[in-house]
Amino acid sequence: MGNTITVRDIDPGDKAWLRREARYTGVSMEEFVRRLIRERREKSAGETRPSQVFERYFGSEFGVELPELSRHGYKPFVFEDEREGEV
Repeated sequence: MGNTITVRDIDPGDKAWLRREARYTGVSMEEFVRRLIRERREKSAGETRPSQVFERYFGSEFGVELPELSRHGYKPFVFEDEREGEV
């Protein structure tokens, strides 16, 4: 593995918790953090709506602005949750 992450100024209580949980699980702290990140990423992957992804990458803080609602007959596109229609 060529990637390294360094966390500075971590709360001592959090670090102690990580150390205890890693020891209880039987893995190193680094491996425990990898597993936490992987678990969180997998969990959040199914929860993200397309509109949230669009806003994250093309939102106003990145210089993209949608036209005003009243100009040029612009009608905003609304992403709907695909699971809403399921029974």
